[in-house]
Amino acid sequence: MSFQRVSSPVVSSALLTLGMVATVGGALGFEHIGGYIPCALCLLQRDPYYYGIPVALAALASALFGGPAWLTRTLLAIAGIMMLVGAGMGVYHAGVEWGFWEGPATCATTAQGVTQNAGDLLADLNSKHGPSCTEASFRFLGLSFAGWNVIASLILAAIAFSGVRSAKA
Repeated sequence: MSFQRVSSPVVSSALLTLGMVATVGGALGFEHIGGYIPCALCLLQRDPYYYGIPVALAALASALFGGPAWLTRTLLAIAGIMMLVGAGMGVYHAGVEWGFWEGPATCATTAQGVTQNAGDLLADLNSKHGPSCTEASFRFLGLSFAGWNVIASLILAAIAFSGVRSAKA
């Protein structure tokens, strides 16, 4: 593979894929390793990543293996739009946390611990709920997870759209 073969759409697709994996992987790490239980809006904000990673991988494959430029551009544009949607979801959630507007009614309950009794597990599935969407469980430099998701999503969207612009027709 020559240096010229590694074009900007390849780099953009690779950075986009890695960035999406790292972002959603970090969220899963905070949940499963750090013990931060996500609220309903936190879980919804992961969807653009779950759907976008395969699209970004397809854009990377198209760029690497000489697919038509229109296909690479289209896939990168779709992934970029998904990241803009993710940023919008993050803005909405951060606004709920700061009290700028009301959140969904399904986010009004608080989480309790998971039972240690296997017999109570099915009952717990119906009675346990995630934490409230109105309270940030963690803040770093003044931003909650939702706020950081906005930043990550906008950076990833910029990377995707940069790849769209650089793909040759």
